[in-house]
Amino acid sequence: MKIISNPANRFLSEQRELIDSSSQTKITVYHEHAKSILSRNDSPDLPFRWSLNPYRGCFHACAYCYARPTHEYWGFGAGTDFDSKLVAKTNAPQQLQHTLNKRSWKGELIVFSGNTDCYQPIESTYRLTRACLAVCQAYHNPVGIITKSPLILHDQDILHQLHNEAWLRVYFSIPFAKNETARKVEPQAPSISRRFEAMEQLSRLGIPTAVSLAPIIPGLNEEDIPTILRMAHDAGATTATYSLLRLNGNVEPVFIERMTKQFPDRIQKILNRLRELRHGAVSEEKFFARQNGHGTTWHIIEQLFQLSCKQLGFRSHDTHAIPHTFRRPGPQQTHLFHDM
Repeated sequence: MKIISNPANRFLSEQRELIDSSSQTKITVYHEHAKSILSRNDSPDLPFRWSLNPYRGCFHACAYCYARPTHEYWGFGAGTDFDSKLVAKTNAPQQLQHTLNKRSWKGELIVFSGNTDCYQPIESTYRLTRACLAVCQAYHNPVGIITKSPLILHDQDILHQLHNEAWLRVYFSIPFAKNETARKVEPQAPSISRRFEAMEQLSRLGIPTAVSLAPIIPGLNEEDIPTILRMAHDAGATTATYSLLRLNGNVEPVFIERMTKQFPDRIQKILNRLRELRHGAVSEEKFFARQNGHGTTWHIIEQLFQLSCKQLGFRSHDTHAIPHTFRRPGPQQTHLFHDM
């Protein structure tokens, strides 16, 4: 892929946009006709029950992504396959509307990107996230979004309506304070600078934003916590969350391989810190323990986060305060995707 630079074509309504530096990764996109689109989360340590993922796999190629093992269910690998063999659920908006029309649906919060980023680059072509958000807006259904991408700015109109008519909060995933560090761990994700710029733009529009410092990689980014929180506060974020690195399944060998290449002088320190926080193990699968650590070092990390949030005036994250706004639209809107 080579970088191109063209003025906007006045005869076209859509333009190509290069988010950051170009990538040499060759992408293959598969189409899936999904049988359902909402994933039910039964994990008691997560604050939401329903998530929506229009895509499988993720171009951002984050070394730590906990969703990597899910790619193995489809015959792909958890490493480079996860980054380059992407799946688009082409009937996602229709399936979502079908679900929201069921009498059993009561209008609970739907979190976009429970697994992979709903605003990764192929969204520019498929626009499945935008179409699904339009369904939620038509039904006044509360929405949470987790993303690393400024592509979300293309949907400001729908986001504004969701905020005014239902409930919305956009979480930007920003676990590093410096672009240089992030590029080594999240090689194809938008830069930290672009994420903060997008956060600031949405905040200026009155759309509630938040920052997710996930994952905390001990020995690498815990010292970034106060800086990230201050930058997020300056960009308009009102709440923050964090969690410890999870190396579930084949995430562990992918993470170790990539981090050894990028941080040969730090990888042993990182692994030793993880073992210190997890009673000798690198990862933890138990609920309520998998996202947190133990011991003095983790207690210091917790205090650093909590004290920084308090000093900046961040509010606590409370999904129980989400209002019930759900209502089904009138007959004229019951077939939003009749022609698709």
